[in-house]
Amino acid sequence: MKDDDDALLRAGFADKHAILEASERDWNPDKTRFWQQAGVPLVIGRREGYRLYDIDGKALIDVHLNGGTYNLGHRNPELVAVLKAALDHVDIGNHHFPAPARTALAGRLIATAPAGLSRVAFATSGSEAIDLAIKSARYGTGRRRIISIENAYHGHTGLAVATGNPRFSKLFLADRPDEFAAVPFNDIDAMAAMLRAEPAAAVIMETIPATYGFPMPKPGYLAAVKALCAETGALYIADEVQAGLMRTGRLWAIEKHGFSPDILVTSKGLGGGLYPIGAIVMTDQAGGWLERDGFAHMSTFSGSELGAHVALKVLEISLRPEVIANVHANSARLAAGFAAIRETHGNWLTGVRQDGLVVGLEFADREGAKPVMRALYERGIWAIFSTLDPSVLQFKPGVLATPAEIDEILARLAEAVSASAPAHL
Repeated sequence: MKDDDDALLRAGFADKHAILEASERDWNPDKTRFWQQAGVPLVIGRREGYRLYDIDGKALIDVHLNGGTYNLGHRNPELVAVLKAALDHVDIGNHHFPAPARTALAGRLIATAPAGLSRVAFATSGSEAIDLAIKSARYGTGRRRIISIENAYHGHTGLAVATGNPRFSKLFLADRPDEFAAVPFNDIDAMAAMLRAEPAAAVIMETIPATYGFPMPKPGYLAAVKALCAETGALYIADEVQAGLMRTGRLWAIEKHGFSPDILVTSKGLGGGLYPIGAIVMTDQAGGWLERDGFAHMSTFSGSELGAHVALKVLEISLRPEVIANVHANSARLAAGFAAIRETHGNWLTGVRQDGLVVGLEFADREGAKPVMRALYERGIWAIFSTLDPSVLQFKPGVLATPAEIDEILARLAEAVSASAPAHL
């Protein structure tokens, strides 16, 4: 059976070299070359829990999780069982008609969302959900302008890409300075000036900006932005695609900041790594278009019945008391481990940005996370540098990780930090 499994994973290719050669030719030449040159020639084969195995057998503990897609692990047995059971009875369904699982998921999202959010619309990905959030904010306010932060990342689709760093928008001529503007993160004066200068439909922010290296919001900053939105008539969109679903010890990271957004966006981990699904939960103001014209936004695969069954189980697992307790315990265990590593290598590991299991590790070089990433890979850990601040390593153990796994991760991190530190430090 193992030979059959290996053949399936190889998809007809003779070996890893053949896969990399074909990927560079037929799939994505630049990305395929980049990872090989970075010392991460990974082609993922078998995977389970928080373990990945290269097609050639190299084992890795995953603390990238594809941006939180695998919060509950790869091929989580409970989620796999739910999906298999659903496949015995349903398919994706038809987006035009009510469906039991989709309706149940909408109700569950409303029940678990911050107060005042009473409407749900579905998408197939985080980017599509961001597009829909922006459209809903524009509908709810009658305004077009969207304000984000500098070095933001909210996805690559038509509207989402315009909110992000110019690296992603200019290449495709999607930068729109007349409709989208950005201010520095944690600069409330800049945000106030921008919002008061010209009417805006919304401010959109990740509660903890991921691709920017997880800089933490200053105490009171996000609430102050929400107050400015209320003052100027703009809506507040909380992008929780990466920070949500219990990664901070609360189901939604925004809950820690003492206010409700007007729109909350979720995806990635909502599908458990098994079925793509995204959603926005919003106020009556933002979601009024659902009453006026329910056909105004359509997406064939959004709110898939298969995905809805998986997402319902994701929410149920994430809210179990023992899971919440595990997140808090492992967050403290990680913090202690990071502090111990910094006692020896504080000149190289210069800072830790942490809220629960959302972690950015700062290094004393503008691209310092890259050699640490490589050293970790060599030691069987997969973590990724932050695209828009490569001095920071994204470090995101899973929500269900055991204390033993956390200790193993910390031990290998200590080795990698030591091995990658420049001689002069």
